[in-house]
Amino acid sequence: QVQLVESGGGLVQAGGSLRLSCAASGRAFNYYAMGWFRQAPGKDRDLVAAINYNGGTTYYADSGKGRFTISRDNAKNTVYLQMNSLKPEDTAVYYCAAAGGSSYFTAEAYDYWGQGTQVTVSS
Repeated sequence: QVQLVESGGGLVQAGGSLRLSCAASGRAFNYYAMGWFRQAPGKDRDLVAAINYNGGTTYYADSGKGRFTISRDNAKNTVYLQMNSLKPEDTAVYYCAAAGGSSYFTAEAYDYWGQGTQVTVSS
């Protein structure tokens, strides 16, 4: 079992920045690839960014390329999502998730999920 707790969401003006954190407890954190997803009302839960078990490989959806940076600190059992140049369309609940397999590009690949943190970007 892995427990994930997100923090760092909030209300920010367009053009601003937020840093989301996801603290993990339970089984060895460095065994898992980690992803950040987001879900806006009435929309699907979409992958925003992902990082492999040791931080050596990252993936970004088009929505976040050039603006978002995913990173992890295995010593602190924490994964981060730095979000810059935020837009109103970034408004959503953001979830972190852990994937124990070799693939981490779809929601189905993830085994554990956090409860989510709300990000609201005002125009």
